[in-house]
Amino acid sequence: MRLLLIRHGQTTANVAYLLDTAVPGAELTDLGRRQAAALPEALADEDIEALYASTLIRTQHTAAPLAAARGLDVRVRDGIREFTAGDLEMLPGDTEPGHEYMRIVFAWAAGDTELRMPGGESGAEALARYDSVIAEAADSGARTVAMISHGAAIRMWTSARADNIDVDFAAARPLDNTGIVILDGSPADGWKALSWEGAVVETAAPDTDGGPTGQPLDEDQKP
Repeated sequence: MRLLLIRHGQTTANVAYLLDTAVPGAELTDLGRRQAAALPEALADEDIEALYASTLIRTQHTAAPLAAARGLDVRVRDGIREFTAGDLEMLPGDTEPGHEYMRIVFAWAAGDTELRMPGGESGAEALARYDSVIAEAADSGARTVAMISHGAAIRMWTSARADNIDVDFAAARPLDNTGIVILDGSPADGWKALSWEGAVVETAAPDTDGGPTGQPLDEDQKP
């Protein structure tokens, strides 16, 4: 299965650099709506057969133009929502709370799945719910699937599950709004990342380390 993991368009919380993970979440900004409207053309060469979005409204609004252009229903699933910030919810993502959030998220990807977000979920719980939606899509028989999800969730799941992506790679490459990671594989056979925001994975150059809002992490905050 060809799997397109797409970050949602820009939101008001992104602009304010806030850790916004609870349902229903922030609305798209005007720029975010333009980013969503540009997705059908950006994905014109992809033969998408199934389209998913999370329970946060920003992903559903990002998916809407693509769904309309392709005549697809949006399959809303809680499993691919952003990882719950718990006690860190709505705190500044460009300061210590955001650094702590990303330290925990990438610790999960590195294998410490029993670690729990303060007041939130564990890595095992977060991966299990994300895996369940991926498995559903694979079982559907769709050859190409697009999922509108969230930056930290995409980066963590990909570094945990793709054979050719490690934590350092994902930590060094924050996703822009409507940035896309493309993978190929299946839950049974494993996954390989083909491209990361348009760059072939094997030749992609490191970017600045970033948190869930795209703000840089300090050198001593890297996972």
